[in-house]
Amino acid sequence: MASLFEIGAGKAIGYTTGGAVTQATSKATGVTLNQAAGQVTTHDASLAGGAEVSFTVTNDKVAATDVVAISLQSGASTGTYIVSISAVAAGSFDVTLSNVGTTAGEALVLNYAVIKAAAS
Repeated sequence: MASLFEIGAGKAIGYTTGGAVTQATSKATGVTLNQAAGQVTTHDASLAGGAEVSFTVTNDKVAATDVVAISLQSGASTGTYIVSISAVAAGSFDVTLSNVGTTAGEALVLNYAVIKAAAS
């Protein structure tokens, strides 16, 4: 039976299939992954302490009114990175990595989920 969330806002995130993608050339390189949930592995290029870098995830499951949740799964030295969603648009979202530690060159594994939402 469908939940009220599924009826009112579309298909809910829960147990769902996902996908995975790896950045090709740098931590600023955009990726494409057309899944409601997934995993992005960043390039292992160095990022200076105190620096930020952003990249775009192109994803045809994303609407401008959706909420994208993201978390750092693995690959980072403890307390080195903060990961956040810095923009959401129809067909994409931007991820920003902030290095709050010292210069580090690590491939990070990021998990994300698209939460379907609507403007009221």
